[in-house]
Amino acid sequence: MNARHRTQIFFASTLYGTATLAAAIDAGCFEAADRRILLVSNNAAIPETTPALDEMPGFSVLRSRFDDVLSWNETIAPFHPGGWSPRGDDAPLWERHLRLLWGLGDDDVEIALESIQVNPALALARLFPDAPLDVYADGLMSYGPTRNKLNPLVGTRVRRLLHLDLVPGLRPLLLTEFGVKPEIVPTDHFTKVLAEIAGVSPEVTVPDAAPGTKGPALLLGQYLSALDILTPQEEEELHVRMLRGVVGLGHREVVFKPHPTAPARWSRLLEKEASVLGAELTVVDSPVLAEVLYQRTRPALVVGCFSTALITASALYGLPVARTGTDVLLERLTPYQNSNRVPVTIVDALLPNLNDPTAVRNWTAPTGDRAGKELSGLVTAVGFAMQSQIYPSLRPAAERYLSTKLNSHTWRYFKRRRLTALGLPGAVPSHLSFLPRNPTVRKVARRARAVQRQLKKRAAFG
Repeated sequence: MNARHRTQIFFASTLYGTATLAAAIDAGCFEAADRRILLVSNNAAIPETTPALDEMPGFSVLRSRFDDVLSWNETIAPFHPGGWSPRGDDAPLWERHLRLLWGLGDDDVEIALESIQVNPALALARLFPDAPLDVYADGLMSYGPTRNKLNPLVGTRVRRLLHLDLVPGLRPLLLTEFGVKPEIVPTDHFTKVLAEIAGVSPEVTVPDAAPGTKGPALLLGQYLSALDILTPQEEEELHVRMLRGVVGLGHREVVFKPHPTAPARWSRLLEKEASVLGAELTVVDSPVLAEVLYQRTRPALVVGCFSTALITASALYGLPVARTGTDVLLERLTPYQNSNRVPVTIVDALLPNLNDPTAVRNWTAPTGDRAGKELSGLVTAVGFAMQSQIYPSLRPAAERYLSTKLNSHTWRYFKRRRLTALGLPGAVPSHLSFLPRNPTVRKVARRARAVQRQLKKRAAFG
């Protein structure tokens, strides 16, 4: 009797994620298979106007790791990947359809996917109910909790969490409620893949560094207004603050890498501001990875809000970095369970503030795993406060942290209302617990918070 063929399906929506998969394959993280399929999903709001990852510069060098490249968008058309999931009764029919459409026959299927808590990855996992799952993480969200309570019929099939070692010493919290063990994708394999991508990416013309300087300053845009975290005007002002900050540090050659789907007018506003400040600004108009720019330009400073690329600049390339805007985001993120909270917390806690020139100039990247281990208590406490029902076992660790580490600085990572709801240290004292329930007090408090938000907004963006 012949053994059944093994087919591995690698599900990806970003070039960065595909590079992570390629590095994992090169490092032997996946066993040999008879067939490897890269299933591409374009999750842009309007996929027809945004190139999919297999159409982006640099994909050609990743293509050789896979036998076939298929489109999830074409498979489920006319539905959008982020909004479609099979009805429970239809899942067996869909599996038979996909096995026929993709030529899987009766192969044993294994799936590697990202963001398993939401569609489209969750939909694919449901369509192959017998397939073992590997989850890979290409950013800082792996250090945070699972954002939604995952069906055990899916969660118990996950064998491991593959992730980059972006913060050595800090263990991912994602999927630990199912006993999933993290496995590091070797950094040297990942940087080698990034070097391959850089080798075939379009040339990026940047201003020559002034004599005595190491390179231009690089600003990273994220398009946070698309996530309803900032308004478009506030995000434009955030980019302007980045520019003013690096010019204030003495940088006159500046490169701005906007988010691929951000409005072009944001770049024009920066160009006007650069002219006023006497800086030479270059806007990168091709969809290249930030890591490609790191290798091509060796920037003297990388500035952003809470992009994972800030951490890769420091951890993988040893570049100076600075963050800005994280204090506003820590205040703005709603609800408290917002999955961006842990990435913002990590960047805020690890990197120097652009508004503090002395801290930026004197900052050096932490070595070893000391910083990650020190950060572990904070991330655990924040993770429990975000998803206490999914991680009840983390309560003792959260209580220890809040009992000993809560001070004027660490308060920024928590909300008193959230601590009160969970009965954690830092909550409203028991003899004042009637206050949140008093209608008059609540009305006054709402007015006070509204005034406070306006003052903070003016201070941050005024």
